[in-house]
Amino acid sequence: MASSYTLSFIPLTVVVPRRSASSSSPSSLIPPPSLIGKKLLVKQPSRRRFFVSKHRFLTSASTVFSVPTAQPENGSSDKIPKWSARAIKSLAMGELEARKLKYPTTGTEAILMGILVEGTSTAAKFLRGNGITLFKVRDEIIKLLGKSDMYFFSPEHPPLTEPARKAVDWAVDQKKKSGVDGELTAAYLLLGVWSQKDSAGRQILESLGFNEDKAKQVTESMNEDVDLSFKKQGQ
Repeated sequence: MASSYTLSFIPLTVVVPRRSASSSSPSSLIPPPSLIGKKLLVKQPSRRRFFVSKHRFLTSASTVFSVPTAQPENGSSDKIPKWSARAIKSLAMGELEARKLKYPTTGTEAILMGILVEGTSTAAKFLRGNGITLFKVRDEIIKLLGKSDMYFFSPEHPPLTEPARKAVDWAVDQKKKSGVDGELTAAYLLLGVWSQKDSAGRQILESLGFNEDKAKQVTESMNEDVDLSFKKQGQ
């Protein structure tokens, strides 16, 4: 059975321009495009605080994303592997891509798109290096699954399909079995998609030339990822 725990990102501070006295329209408080599609908790200061600054007031917003994880056998949370920021973003971007296509669920094909949209992980670079790009994957998805009704609106958080949940559980389980310290990377998600033989994600990978030999190459670096730390790069 799958369970979930919640990861909270660092609270964001959003600068919202002050409304003019003559305008009462709520459109002046529309959040910036970078936050569209996220759950936002926005609190507007009271009128008494509104006049503290002549030009602007600050609004706090926080984003929460729930990551599915396999339930540890002994029920201990210390067995749950830590997810890398890239793996979390890949799953979140997959959910967003499913919404863009107006699909009601987030499938293995959406996770695959999410890895490519995130773009900086070792898994994403391997896919692009082998000619598997976001545009090609999106085209294959439409060929395989078709387009959604233009009047259909996907849920804010399309739930994972059964194959997608199994792919995530496979990734978590394999990380625990590896016995290697470190984070669960996007490579685990990619191999999790590949592990679901009848899934849309697997079929799309096969149609674009991904095979068992390439999966083995990904396995060799599944516990590694690109290090963007300037401190480490300078050593």
